[in-house]
Amino acid sequence: MKAVFDTKPTSIYDDVVSQHYQFPKRYIRAVEQTIGDWIVLRRPRADGGNLAYFATARVIAVEPDSKSPGMSYARLADYFPFDAPVAWFENARYAEEALRNIPQGQVGVFLRGRSVRPLTELDFAALLSAGLRETLNPNNALRLGLDQAVIADAADALHVGPAQERSWRIEKVLTNRIIRDASFRRAVCDAYDDRCAVTRLRIINGGGRSEVQAAHIWPVAHGGPDVVQNGIALSATVHWLFDRHLISLSDDYRLLVSHNKVPSEFRALFAQHGEKIHLPPVRRDWPHPSFLAKHREAFSS
Repeated sequence: MKAVFDTKPTSIYDDVVSQHYQFPKRYIRAVEQTIGDWIVLRRPRADGGNLAYFATARVIAVEPDSKSPGMSYARLADYFPFDAPVAWFENARYAEEALRNIPQGQVGVFLRGRSVRPLTELDFAALLSAGLRETLNPNNALRLGLDQAVIADAADALHVGPAQERSWRIEKVLTNRIIRDASFRRAVCDAYDDRCAVTRLRIINGGGRSEVQAAHIWPVAHGGPDVVQNGIALSATVHWLFDRHLISLSDDYRLLVSHNKVPSEFRALFAQHGEKIHLPPVRRDWPHPSFLAKHREAFSS
């Protein structure tokens, strides 16, 4: 069963939305029905009243919280943030069928105690279509390195075919590494204004594509999520050094360089050891310390 999970930055619950969602026992039956299926995460109250859906993820397990009796965790995988938040109410229409069937003045009352609620397949597809609008926009194909055929197939999966077949095809879209990398690249490169965090160079080629690349700090292969806080914009050479842990970052975003392994010719291309890197203007987009710590574990000093 697909569902909506409500969460917010100021929640009293232990939510790390790219990894797990904590909930009280009154939701256990509803959450257990989502195991193996996809959910959409919604902010009920945040950012000055920005009520919106912001990501999707797959529920892979439900486990009791050993530290808090009466609480459980929904373990999440394949977390996929939307290109931009999707409004829950637009053009006089709610995004969820359950809300559309209730008089507008009573929606708030209905939602009390319903932080987990079912979501229809059609509404799920519509939310994905809106949430991935920029990634799947054919006009962005060159910039994001996506083939037009991949975009067309993904768009068809969201809009065409019998419900059961469409559900299977949508899952293929959400787990497609090419599409996920394109979405991640868009988010990271936009956050850094297409500027390498280490060299500070901003180069756009004749086709409008940035020469900078989006590097994962904690690799996806090792469990790292596709979130902007787990990314950093780097030029190709710097990306190569970063992926091989020949350079890294301190918790205060200063460059660490393996002087014994990085040739002096390379070191002349970028910021000096101990110098602070270029960071996004929005602080919530900065690399998260927990991801940096994982990268430093393999750093060669």
